[in-house]
Amino acid sequence: MAITIEPFFHKQTSTISYVVFDNVAKLAFIVDSVLDFDIESGKVAKSFAHDQLDFLLVNCLKLVYIFETHAHADHLTSANYLREKTGAKIAVSANVVGIQKHFKAFFNDTQLIADGGCFDLLLDDNQQLDFSDTRINILSVPGHTNDSIALLIDGNVFVGDTLFMPDQGTARCDFPGGDAATLFSSVARIHALPENFKLWMCHDYQPGGRPLAYQCTVKESKDNNLHINNESTLSEFVSVREKRDGTLPVPKLLYPAIQVNIHAGKLPKREDNGQAFIKIPLMI
Repeated sequence: MAITIEPFFHKQTSTISYVVFDNVAKLAFIVDSVLDFDIESGKVAKSFAHDQLDFLLVNCLKLVYIFETHAHADHLTSANYLREKTGAKIAVSANVVGIQKHFKAFFNDTQLIADGGCFDLLLDDNQQLDFSDTRINILSVPGHTNDSIALLIDGNVFVGDTLFMPDQGTARCDFPGGDAATLFSSVARIHALPENFKLWMCHDYQPGGRPLAYQCTVKESKDNNLHINNESTLSEFVSVREKRDGTLPVPKLLYPAIQVNIHAGKLPKREDNGQAFIKIPLMI
């Protein structure tokens, strides 16, 4: 089987989501979907999700999985909306339970049962999922977050936020459960894959205004990655990563994204006045 990969770029969050499909069996899965959200107005829209749904419809594809490579802090997921429209299963690392427990306490979230139950599939390292006549292999790649996974299928690796294009380096490690030394090991695991395997990124911030780029080979990454390459040592990487993380701003959508994403994309329930709310903690 030869799979086909259709990228969708969400400009507002610099996120690349993918529809991956077998055009013979007419089966598909989506990686890291996005819900449109305007933080200034609080308006939620589903235009990006509709673009992907329209693509499935036009190509007569049945969506079977919706993968989250981790609980994102920079965009809201449309996973639950896609599930409602298609019946597909939402799949995420089993380690999301720890993320849920942490942020349930942080946000005093009385609506969340922190057992992973709002997702359909809780995935373990080296687990395999059937897809058409092949399998999707799950690789645990913690470091950016403790629940980060990569998806390996037919020589393609969807790396989430673990790696960026070589000129952008690697993901930050200063979120709860993040750790630079752990990320070093996770990247080494990806870089140990065959050199011709293709890596597909979840974000591209187009440094210097260059054109959008979201795919490179394992060889290109391990030869040229700005933060971690063939010449990097653990101590050097940890020093560079932690120094850089200390300068990075809080993601613009951090609080809305986390609150929605640990619920698998379900929006907060409306309160007795008919309005739903996102909490913003005050650091006082």
